[in-house]
Amino acid sequence: MSQHPPIPLVDLATQSRNIRDEVLRRMSDVIDAGRYILGQEVAEFEEIFAKYCQVSHAIGVANGTDALHLALRALEIGPGDEVITVGNSFAATAFAIAYTGADAVFVDIDPVTFNIDPTLIEQAITAKTKAIIPVHLYGQPAPMREIMEIAGRHNLYVVEDCAQSHGAEIDGQRCGSFGDFGCFSFYPGKNLGAFGDGGAIVTKDARLADRVHLLRNYGQKVKNRHDLLGYNCRLDTVQACVLLTKMQYIEKWTEERRQVARWYAEELADLDLALPQESPGYRHVYHLYVVRHPRRDDLLSFLAQENIFGGIHYPNPLFTAQPFAGSRTLPFELPICSRYAKEILSLPMYPEMTREHVERIARRIRQFSPVPAEVV
Repeated sequence: MSQHPPIPLVDLATQSRNIRDEVLRRMSDVIDAGRYILGQEVAEFEEIFAKYCQVSHAIGVANGTDALHLALRALEIGPGDEVITVGNSFAATAFAIAYTGADAVFVDIDPVTFNIDPTLIEQAITAKTKAIIPVHLYGQPAPMREIMEIAGRHNLYVVEDCAQSHGAEIDGQRCGSFGDFGCFSFYPGKNLGAFGDGGAIVTKDARLADRVHLLRNYGQKVKNRHDLLGYNCRLDTVQACVLLTKMQYIEKWTEERRQVARWYAEELADLDLALPQESPGYRHVYHLYVVRHPRRDDLLSFLAQENIFGGIHYPNPLFTAQPFAGSRTLPFELPICSRYAKEILSLPMYPEMTREHVERIARRIRQFSPVPAEVV
């Protein structure tokens, strides 16, 4: 095993140490006042986050899965309906559809961006289709202008899965502001992460926002008056303290991620890796830096021997999971998703990475995967 210090996939501890005192001051105020559930910090965070996402409303919820689930519930999607999504997301995207009783329909991806292929969305639409859930995977925005045009022609709802795309943009417009809803996760490892679970739903529609407010808190506008079947899906006030603190740094951290991505692109340019691409006019926020290599598992092990730790996001297409056996896929069994699942590798990515970190990772990859003959 290497004597070099480890380079983790993500370093949460360093960032947390840097803001620790500020977070604790906010938490102390909450503890002293005893406002643990839907305290004023939640409302303050919701206002700031809505503005950041270029929308009118943000509703804090317990986690990103709840965000997707409540968004679909607010749109009254249920049994007999179909929701089109992509095959290479985290399970929560599809689980949220299943929780409503609707059927998930999985379509394949663009081979360059890894995001949903809009040409396949149109082919997947049936009389049962009610909504589309595009996923802004790894921090690269999905092609929202094309998706919104398709949704408009077919009278479909659009719920953006923004769990990996805090601050991502298309021509200056933020992810989450295109569709009927944008759904965010604040899981600790996200670009904007809590010190536990958390999530938010954003929208420009006041009526939909009111409905989500009811759904997240037992259907109540007034205590003990339940106007609809709601849930207990509230964002904790102590987590809002963390998020309020981190909102002051989110743009700085995003630009640092983008700098790390530029270093990777320079250091890995001549190797037999397929590197992430940023579409013209898009702002990729690099929640993950995902490459492809035909010997992915061997490369992962080789890096680990040098104390460099990568990951796989995600090793199995969603249609292969037991809860979705028999789901409709387009094309059949998603050939690009299925092939890429065997090749993708997430390299370390976090704002505190240095040029030296990237150079060390690149040297190790170069030892494993020499420059192709045609490049030499």
